[in-house]
Amino acid sequence: MKHNPDTGAPDFFVFARNFLHSYLGNVRQCSPATITAYRLSLECFLAFLVDANHRPRAKVTFDDCSRDNVKAWIEWMNTTKKYAPRTVTLRLTALRSFLTFSAADDLTLIATSQAVADVKPPRILANPIDYLPADHTRALLSAFTGTTVKSRRNHMMLIVLYDTATRVSELTGLICSDIHLGPPAQVRIRGKGNKTRIVPINTRTTDHLRTYLTVFHPGEEESGRPLFYTRHYGHVSKLSTDSVSLILNQAAKIARQEYPALPDRIHPHMLRKTKAMDLYQEGIPLPIIMRLLGHTNASTTEAFYAFATIDMMRQAITAATPTPAAPSLTGTQLEALYSLR
Repeated sequence: MKHNPDTGAPDFFVFARNFLHSYLGNVRQCSPATITAYRLSLECFLAFLVDANHRPRAKVTFDDCSRDNVKAWIEWMNTTKKYAPRTVTLRLTALRSFLTFSAADDLTLIATSQAVADVKPPRILANPIDYLPADHTRALLSAFTGTTVKSRRNHMMLIVLYDTATRVSELTGLICSDIHLGPPAQVRIRGKGNKTRIVPINTRTTDHLRTYLTVFHPGEEESGRPLFYTRHYGHVSKLSTDSVSLILNQAAKIARQEYPALPDRIHPHMLRKTKAMDLYQEGIPLPIIMRLLGHTNASTTEAFYAFATIDMMRQAITAATPTPAAPSLTGTQLEALYSLR
């Protein structure tokens, strides 16, 4: 029953349950992590109503989702909870999505949804992305020499992490059958929202993987066995994301012997950003980088890689400097140039 039997008003918690469990899970087919993020956002709004407005949780209704309350909620998250701007934006987006879903199911909620639709989140300041220069990347990837079984596994793992630009959770989820040594050689990656993407790999990585599979997965190239695993009491289990971070920091400690300027904080996502920036510097178009990273929204990629390095800007300025040998432009070319925005 979607409506309160006494008042006839839409029941906030019934709609919330349908939104989280039925709509997001079955219709949108969102991942468990995404559903959890939406649930925590709604929980945050409820916590605000209880904490700031002294509203009993059990008595919350859609009337509490007023424009004034939502604006006060944003201020509460900024000042009282001291959430980062991105977190506040995520929470607000989740509440808007919930109200849009509810309004589509009950016409009486359209005004409530529309009143919140244009409430602006805090401005997010764009920061230059954190990535490694080429020499630091090479030192990091070659830190493990392969003299032991674990060293060979770790060496291969870091190569795949960089070359495929995977998220660490995607890396630990790889299984043997995700590797196709071709031709064409490629890796199947299951990303956010249970979306699958295919990432091509270069010849050197292919050769490394062929040797790795022969040593670590003989005869099991098409199995569901974790590509990178450890053994617990004789049983094979996939590496945890924490284990990947630990291995990466071990590699960084080794690499710092040659490059002391290597950042103190090295994390798996830095290799993902480094690969994307390397491609960007090679002139690969952003839409292709977007597909490689598994970004469904181009603005996500642009926000990351809109920052050109000093060398790239210097090259662009040099290329744009007039020289005596520069050819004159035709009228058509001038018109096209002036039309650029």
